[in-house]
Amino acid sequence: MLKDSIFSFTVTIEAGTQEYSNRKTESDMGLMQVDGHDVEHKQQRAASIKSAVDKYQLLPEFLKVRGLVKQHLDSFNYFVNTDIKKIVLANDHLVSAIDPRIYIRFKKVWICRPSVIWDGVSETVSPQICRLSDMTYGAPIKVDIDYTIPDGNSKTITKEKKGFDIGRMPIMLRSCCCALYGKDEAELGRLGECPLDPGGYFIIKGTEKVLLIQEHLSKNRIIIDTDKKGNINASVTSSTELVKSKTVIQMEKGKVYLILNQFEKKIPIMVVLKAMGMESDQEVVQMVGRDPRFSALLLPSIEDCANLDIYTQEKASEYLEGKVNYSSKEGRALVILRDVFLANVPVSKNNFRPKCLYVGVMLRRMMEAMLNKDAMDDKDYVGNKRLELSGQLISLLFEDLFKTMITQSQNALDISLKKHNRARQFDPTTSIKTNIIFEGLERTLSTGNFDVKRFKMHRKGMTQVLQRLSFIASLGHMTRISPQFEKSRKVSGPRALQPSQWGMLCPCDTPEGEACGLVKNLALMTHVTTDEEGGPLISLCYCLGVEDLELLSAEELHTSNSFLVIFNGLILGKHRRPQHFANVMRKLRRAAKIGEFVSIFVHEKQRCVYIASDGGRVCRPLVIADKGISRIKEHHMKELSDGVRTFDDFLLDGLIEYLDVNEENNALIALYEGEATPDTTHIEIEPFTILGVCAGLIPYPHHNQSPRNTYQCAMGKQAMGNIAYNQLCRMDTLLYLLVYPQRPLLTTRTIELVGYDKLGAGQNATVAVMSYSGYDIEDAIVINKASLDRGFGRCVVMKKECAIFQKKYKNNTSDRILRPNRTGHDAEKMQILDDDGIASPGEIIRPKDIYLNKESPLVTEGQELSADECRYRSAKSTYKGPEGETCVVDRVALCSDNDSNRRIKFIIRQTRRPEVGDKFSSRHGQKGVCGTIIQQEDFPFSERGICPDLIMNPHGFPSRMTVGKMIELLGGKAGVSCGRFHYGSAFGEPSGHADRVEAISETLVKHGFSYNGKDFIYSGITGSPLQAFIFMGPIYYQKLKHMVLDKMHARGSGPRVMLTRQPTEGKARNGGLRVGEMERDCLIAYGASMLIFERLMLSSDPFDVQVCRVCGLLGYYNHKLKAGICSTCKNGDNISTVKMPYACKLLFQELQSMNIVPRLKLAEA
Repeated sequence: MLKDSIFSFTVTIEAGTQEYSNRKTESDMGLMQVDGHDVEHKQQRAASIKSAVDKYQLLPEFLKVRGLVKQHLDSFNYFVNTDIKKIVLANDHLVSAIDPRIYIRFKKVWICRPSVIWDGVSETVSPQICRLSDMTYGAPIKVDIDYTIPDGNSKTITKEKKGFDIGRMPIMLRSCCCALYGKDEAELGRLGECPLDPGGYFIIKGTEKVLLIQEHLSKNRIIIDTDKKGNINASVTSSTELVKSKTVIQMEKGKVYLILNQFEKKIPIMVVLKAMGMESDQEVVQMVGRDPRFSALLLPSIEDCANLDIYTQEKASEYLEGKVNYSSKEGRALVILRDVFLANVPVSKNNFRPKCLYVGVMLRRMMEAMLNKDAMDDKDYVGNKRLELSGQLISLLFEDLFKTMITQSQNALDISLKKHNRARQFDPTTSIKTNIIFEGLERTLSTGNFDVKRFKMHRKGMTQVLQRLSFIASLGHMTRISPQFEKSRKVSGPRALQPSQWGMLCPCDTPEGEACGLVKNLALMTHVTTDEEGGPLISLCYCLGVEDLELLSAEELHTSNSFLVIFNGLILGKHRRPQHFANVMRKLRRAAKIGEFVSIFVHEKQRCVYIASDGGRVCRPLVIADKGISRIKEHHMKELSDGVRTFDDFLLDGLIEYLDVNEENNALIALYEGEATPDTTHIEIEPFTILGVCAGLIPYPHHNQSPRNTYQCAMGKQAMGNIAYNQLCRMDTLLYLLVYPQRPLLTTRTIELVGYDKLGAGQNATVAVMSYSGYDIEDAIVINKASLDRGFGRCVVMKKECAIFQKKYKNNTSDRILRPNRTGHDAEKMQILDDDGIASPGEIIRPKDIYLNKESPLVTEGQELSADECRYRSAKSTYKGPEGETCVVDRVALCSDNDSNRRIKFIIRQTRRPEVGDKFSSRHGQKGVCGTIIQQEDFPFSERGICPDLIMNPHGFPSRMTVGKMIELLGGKAGVSCGRFHYGSAFGEPSGHADRVEAISETLVKHGFSYNGKDFIYSGITGSPLQAFIFMGPIYYQKLKHMVLDKMHARGSGPRVMLTRQPTEGKARNGGLRVGEMERDCLIAYGASMLIFERLMLSSDPFDVQVCRVCGLLGYYNHKLKAGICSTCKNGDNISTVKMPYACKLLFQELQSMNIVPRLKLAEA
């Protein structure tokens, strides 16, 4: 019997296994609070706090406003409403270089409703139409413009145009510009859209593209790190509107240098400080700190500067001038120091003091790291990472394209001014190139290659086609995070599970293999912030007692009685009561006087207060607790369920707040209200929200071994089921649908939250855990034939075939579709065609059948031809499906594409029932193939007459330790008996979101089953009872997309490659089966020499070669003389015929082409 243990939830990860331990673990993150008393004591305590408020209702409310896909939408909305206006405002002038009086000025900019232009008329369009007709779902970008035109004299007239079209913008589905925004279920249904579809992707040329979340190190922050040689360096990646640069200060052999791309060599840091006006060495030492250890570390650098004989600002500037790369202008070094070096620290009126103090802080950090290795920064710590969302990426791209458009339009304007024809009215707006923006965005989103020339950004694979294998696959694809590292590097650091990922990133959902641990997924309640305006916050800080940096002397920079205040990587000043300051800021945030996502974090070791309001931080909501007592009371939750309160009201009333990873370090978070101590500052809303979408489907994941949950996350995306309500109206390339999907009997809260219970991907199968027939070894499963007849695991595969019918070629000819021949040649292949020459829906289509009887003109270029002159060639479309499958033409659709050609799409449907070799899996990473299918008469049955659908081998349990699967079987059996869905949410036993095994057993006993789920079973073959009780009950099984029909492949003789004359490879090309290097070794070990000879030559590429016995080179066979001739000796006297692989002959000839002469010495066989 399983003892259901209640854990103290501390996650310790060791060597790929995840233990939920019962020890008291001091987490260095200060995130989790652990109670280490014995289990009985905890059960008593759990019983005494039944009055704890059930906060679960907050989750659906949260997911209405934030989370999952909403961060994509928020970020795109921010771009559309704010960013695009800023970009156009910053580059609003377009002035002619020839006549500066002529200009175009952009004023207001906005984005209209999505539309498409048909024959010059604009029509509104819905996403479903774009999917079906291979168009891009976009909307026009409109601006109001002022422009001047030259009057006859030297004057100009100013005119304005309202709503001028400067291009189109691809629109993210469900964003505020989308046609689906704010629609209810009925309206979405009328538009042909699924209400459960999350949106957050683009439709580019008919395919759904996701812009993945990109992960990178945070900008404008000081990161202390070591390089490969072990030198300590402090690096800052600065990123402003105009410049992106990386500044590194490095300590090498005791001396400190600055590394900057604009300078050729490393520059001594003291020279840089002197060039910025800090000439006194004493001031530098004071700035770093009065500690003699710091001064001793700085001494070599000061001496180095003195050896170069540099004491003044002028001398330092001269020295730097000599070190600048490709220097042409005078005074360039100072420009680099002002604009590129630490670009995020602004310099006003050539006052370099803030930069000097920033360098002082960097130096101080480096010295601390040298004296104490704990002060090093961890690059993999989630707080040092930022996530870049689709809005920011498109904003970068749009800015680049907008600037390109302005420069190209300016050139066009100048050209038209030069050849200006005075007769007609001159209009400068005609020279605006309106197609640049749309073409650039469309190309980037469809190829996934980002090229932003200004910032030297060249990234590949930024967009991916949305996975539509199952509903959960597309939802999981939206929350995926793409890593900054390439996958090939064998690094363990970034792959490890960070403690700081708790609650932010899912610990289970990561792929196996080379991308393991690098590709991550967001947890259920994570929100990714967008940028917030910084100006008001800075002035607020000064009001709250921050002493301005300008007023501080170098001595005061690191005094012990006050803390530095750093806002988004910018040093504002110092504060004498940091804790008080942080508390005041938090009170203001809870009162909604400042933004809800601003984070305030007091770093005791670095003696700093960090305030962050930048975009891309991950944060999550937590309940605020006062002295360990939750602020949320029963009446609040009642108001929520009555619909009086929303999630935002909880934020405004200061009951809940968002914490990011850094601020969590200042908090003490309890998992449940009952575990809170007087020091507790926050309480988790629900512990199962540390998991993401895919891991949330697993019942009782906390009873499984950790890698099993990871396997299930990968397999859940391959399960067949329903993908959306509109799945039968879609025209996807490949669609797998289950015919009778069910919702799981044992469900979890996450399943209800994401809507998986409405679009399930699996069936509840009655499973008997026993050995049967020997066809169930190594995870194979035995399936009942009667279950298959009733529709278990039956699926439909839909494939799309496409054909294009060109309306017009260059010489005015076009394709034509002919009526099918009903008699004579090719008539039997054209049986499925209608009279219009296109296959009719509902017909059975076989391989080599013709589904479109099309003809194309022979000549498509050159002079125009009349209809009578044009000669046609046959261009029929033939179905190339595999033999022995019966497929049906399901739907035929006709539409026009952008070039007004007609596209004809056919969906070909095939129904498959499970066969031996198809892959199944439960929700616990227990995958297996169907080993055999047995008649129901031979299957074992229980005394109630219940016959299982599957038989699973019991050896799958001991080594895998998937206890969750056993509890699922019990819970499912109890659910079927008493008619209610049981729950198995992660960590849900204390809060009542997971049924306890004791309670399930009581239900089973009440309905006349054994408490442990075992049944009395009769053998189907002999009819006598089995010797043992068999563990039997329903488990949710998924049918995976790997079916033996798609994989099975063999061939005799067949196609060969032209170059080497060896058989082709791969199933698609009807290739051969290769005997590789290792198979050859086995045959050598057996001594089967003739078999090797046959496999490696006779079955592959045998060839008869003419070889000259004199010179040993290859000759050729002359068919006229019927004799071999040597090309080198010019005669045929000494020619022998040798059999060798064609590839070998090819090698000899390629060697000869490189002037290497291989001579063959022949001996008599």
